[in-house]
Amino acid sequence: MRRIRFAILAILLGLGASADIARAGEAEAWSALRAGGHVALMRHADAPGGFGDPPGFEVEDCATQRNLSAKGRADARKIGARLRSEGILLQTILASPWCRCIDTATLLQLGPVKTAPTFGNVVVLRDQREALTSGARAVIEQWTGNGNLLVVTHGANIQALTGIQPASGEIVVVRGGSGNGREAVGRLMLD
Repeated sequence: MRRIRFAILAILLGLGASADIARAGEAEAWSALRAGGHVALMRHADAPGGFGDPPGFEVEDCATQRNLSAKGRADARKIGARLRSEGILLQTILASPWCRCIDTATLLQLGPVKTAPTFGNVVVLRDQREALTSGARAVIEQWTGNGNLLVVTHGANIQALTGIQPASGEIVVVRGGSGNGREAVGRLMLD
């Protein structure tokens, strides 16, 4: 019985420590974005249906893809409002060509959105995974703007770049500039 109580206490203490670490990472992420010159890698908002897309989907036809849910659309608007209220300057916004990423980026209402094929879904385009990840890493490493670069992409892409598997709507902040695109500064869970 003592061992069980000890195990439960250890788990609870571990959860508390994890929450403190997450908060510290969040503070660092906000600081980095306020300073500018960083890259915010955002997983698209809630799009039910698992990973990938239905068989026979077409990138050019949103009706054939997994799309944002009502919650996902509301979360994207809420995340955009939070970034605006925090005074985060976004110099450029890129999105994967998938509709759920373009829609998330557009619903943020933070500026014009450009599609960037190198941030295409590495789960669906698994035969191109290395080339896509290498291209995405090059975009991050070449980012030297005063403002921040926001990229709305897929969780698997962010994991391939940083080793972090983000939740829907979560933002992983990395340093822009040569050689810095692999190390996360912090994470923002805003939805």
